[in-house]
Amino acid sequence: MYTHNLDPYLFDFGFIAIRWYSLAYIGGILIGWGLGKRIIIKKFQSSATRINLKEFDDLITYLIISIIIGGRIGYILFYNFGYYMSRPFEIIKIWEGGMSFHGALIGIIIGTYIFSVKKKASPLALLDTIACVAPIGIFFGRIANFINGELVGKTTDVFWSVVFPTIDMLPRHPSQLYEALLEGVMLFLILNIFILKKDYKVGTCSCLFLISYGSFRIVSEFFREPDLQVGYLFNLFSMGSVLSFLMILASLVLFTFIKKDEN
Repeated sequence: MYTHNLDPYLFDFGFIAIRWYSLAYIGGILIGWGLGKRIIIKKFQSSATRINLKEFDDLITYLIISIIIGGRIGYILFYNFGYYMSRPFEIIKIWEGGMSFHGALIGIIIGTYIFSVKKKASPLALLDTIACVAPIGIFFGRIANFINGELVGKTTDVFWSVVFPTIDMLPRHPSQLYEALLEGVMLFLILNIFILKKDYKVGTCSCLFLISYGSFRIVSEFFREPDLQVGYLFNLFSMGSVLSFLMILASLVLFTFIKKDEN
């Protein structure tokens, strides 16, 4: 058993402070940006879905804005609507936390589609590239969740349990680390193995991301405490599980459209 005593701040001088969570976002975007360009060079520069590297650089700005807006709106709608409707000025305080992965995902899809229409690029090729690098940011984000002592797991007696003193003194599953391994490491390996296949079909990694992340998240939710303000829907399912199930359904719809285009 480990007692959590990690500081969420890399440093805090009062007038300026740097949180690990902020670095997770920045690091995920920068590393994903670099790896994404390598994927484009290998897979999409000599194909019918040719993507210009300069255009991909421009896409990053769209993605950053989409992540912030989508993540925030998603959190408000899915997890804490009543609170923010009664305190609308709190909506802009994103530095205090309150972001939804599923909201950010919707934001990325919309932002990428708008960008692809403007640049006459293949939206699926762009989304495939993003899907392959997104697990990097997810991994860093879940590690930051662990450092912050948030999104804690359910109580357990396993020997690797963690006590989060800011929550209570009960041993809990380090569900943030489970998610880092599943949604970060495992998902990254799966997608990057598929994208490098010689007979790769555009759109495969987009579908595979939705299916794999959705499945991994549902598994992780079994070990994670639900959000206090939401609890369990129908006394059975967490909001994260429901949204992840919808992700899996969306992947099946997307796969159907891809198959139709092939025919």
